[in-house]
Amino acid sequence: MKRSFDIFIAVILLIILLIPLLFLSAVIKFTSKGSFLYWSKRVGKGNIIFFMPKFRTMTQDAPEVATHLLQNPSSYYTSVGKFLRRYSIDEFPQLYSIIKGDMSLVGPRPALYNQEGLINLRIQAGVHNLVPGLTGLAQISGRDELPIKEKVKIDSNYLERKSFIFDLYIIWLTLLKVIRKEGISH
Repeated sequence: MKRSFDIFIAVILLIILLIPLLFLSAVIKFTSKGSFLYWSKRVGKGNIIFFMPKFRTMTQDAPEVATHLLQNPSSYYTSVGKFLRRYSIDEFPQLYSIIKGDMSLVGPRPALYNQEGLINLRIQAGVHNLVPGLTGLAQISGRDELPIKEKVKIDSNYLERKSFIFDLYIIWLTLLKVIRKEGISH
């Protein structure tokens, strides 16, 4: 049921958002060098590497690390990058990854391939067996501000409690957090 729901919602959102997504793609392309998409190397279910699309919000010379680890993230934003991140608009292309099956609407956020500490803790907790999500319990519990150990603890809590109703609850809280711009450090 979860997979069918994921595909249904992702397709509906892509249809509804098609024109705005095309417009944003053009804005990104014409206001900065490079592609409008950034394909981020991520860790999926079972620690399988996949490439996750995002609207490009950083310059091409930005280091491949989690944004909160950068000394001065603002110095790497494109002209529209900060806006796209503030409202999580940069995440919309991940609907493709949901339809493809690399991601779900709800699950632990996919780790960057080089976040070894997070990956190892998730293996120990069994969280690596979950399909990563566009949003998750950690996102509504603190997002960028959470230390890795706390994030994995919350992901483990999701593993124990996961259900369709719980996923709907997480989606609802995610929408509220995005509207309020809560938990975004940069």
